[in-house]
Amino acid sequence: MKVALIGCGAISSVLVQAIDEGRAGEAELAWLYDLKPEKSEALAKKLRSKPRIARSVAEIYADKTVGLVIEAASQLAVEQYSLDILRSGKDLMVMSVGAFADEKLLEGVCSAAEQSGRRIYIPSGAVLGIDGVKSAMVGGIEEAILTTRKPPNALIYSAYLSERGIDLTGLKEPRVIFEGSAHEAVKAFPKSVNVAATLSLAGIGLDKTKVRIIADPSLDRNIHEIRVRGKAGEFVIEARNVPFPDTPKTSYLAALSAIRTLRGITEAVRIGT
Repeated sequence: MKVALIGCGAISSVLVQAIDEGRAGEAELAWLYDLKPEKSEALAKKLRSKPRIARSVAEIYADKTVGLVIEAASQLAVEQYSLDILRSGKDLMVMSVGAFADEKLLEGVCSAAEQSGRRIYIPSGAVLGIDGVKSAMVGGIEEAILTTRKPPNALIYSAYLSERGIDLTGLKEPRVIFEGSAHEAVKAFPKSVNVAATLSLAGIGLDKTKVRIIADPSLDRNIHEIRVRGKAGEFVIEARNVPFPDTPKTSYLAALSAIRTLRGITEAVRIGT
């Protein structure tokens, strides 16, 4: 299976190394694309295989040998490219799943996938328990809550904070900086809580899923706790994730999740929901 990758940041660097070393199933990296071509070129130099560097996404659309395009760039990239990827006859893996807080986009992407006979893959990302959420949803879920705790420097980028005069510089104690729906959370913190969208899509939706975000200066990792209550019972699950050294807002587990999803596409046996 030939694969193209959009976005050459932290997650991509781990993912392409896994593909290059044969740890991501029967995948072959054919293309790299980034708005900054020098990032694609720098990443390609680290690989034994030599993927082509796309100067525009149209080059990827036109390659009929590519079966899957992986988005690992931004919510904006999902908005800009996802429909055309599917319409060009390729499957799509989405990492910036928070883009699907836009219901019109989600409906359009789902419709395009159905019409073209293609698939959309959404890895579980930096959270645990998505399989349990999907199973519980069959019986019915009454409540789903995500509590995210991160070091201040993983959250300080957000315009949401500056617009509200919230300054995390020199923070000494944990501070709740957001409480609301997942729909609101993924827009306020587009690079930090894509997991809220993943949880919502697996469960009761973006408006009913509750999110609480805490800046905690005592932490050196990202913590995501999911609480679900429904007809099948209740469960609480917590992930304490090591962040990327240069990208503290992103958990290493998110990249591993993408690798495992890619491997699962070509495996004969699939374990878990």
